[in-house]
Amino acid sequence: MSNPKTQDGLDVSIRHAGVSLDGDLVIPANAHATIVMVPGAGADRRTPRNMFVASELNGAGFATLLFDLLTRDEAGEDARAARYRFAIDLLAGRAGAAIDFVAGYPQTAGMPIGLYGVGTGAAAALASAAERPGTVGAIVSRAGKTELAWSYLGRVTAPTLFLVGGNDPRVAMLNQMALKAVAGEARLEIVVGAGHLFEEAGALGAVASFTVQWFQKHLGRIPASSGVR
Repeated sequence: MSNPKTQDGLDVSIRHAGVSLDGDLVIPANAHATIVMVPGAGADRRTPRNMFVASELNGAGFATLLFDLLTRDEAGEDARAARYRFAIDLLAGRAGAAIDFVAGYPQTAGMPIGLYGVGTGAAAALASAAERPGTVGAIVSRAGKTELAWSYLGRVTAPTLFLVGGNDPRVAMLNQMALKAVAGEARLEIVVGAGHLFEEAGALGAVASFTVQWFQKHLGRIPASSGVR
């Protein structure tokens, strides 16, 4: 259920297999598509990096759903014992529940849906897209742990953009392999000088720019005269 509690939009609760996952849903007045943003397992959905990319998407006329893949208790246990972070089927199921949530939410129902995933969240996004080929219209993976979703990649038909840092060679290699494995259109962008977390000056801005452009290309764009609430 949803309540307009925060300046970030609507507090929402995504229920799946007996757990409730917290989320923030922002719907600009001119929203024409919805991006489900899947953070890494155990990562707070409201990290500055996630919030920055979400804000850039909102400014371009995309609704965004930021949500936690794990409950607070699960995140604590995962920090101690890494119990959940590589459980790709569990994480993909929760990403799928978030997709189903926006598909059924009155203000976003009927809009094209895109996925933006980070790290293990990118793997969960890819796996959930493989299970919903007619629902997901485009995917962006940032520093994705694509090896976790390897068995799903051959069924990913949505256009997929892989973003990796130039100073993150192992992830770049794995994403190059994923680029060749997905069934649909795919592209790999290397952000020169960026590390795994894209903390370097200008790196996250490049991520946001590539992300917005990819979703505009595949999910459409708002008219230039439209304003953003």
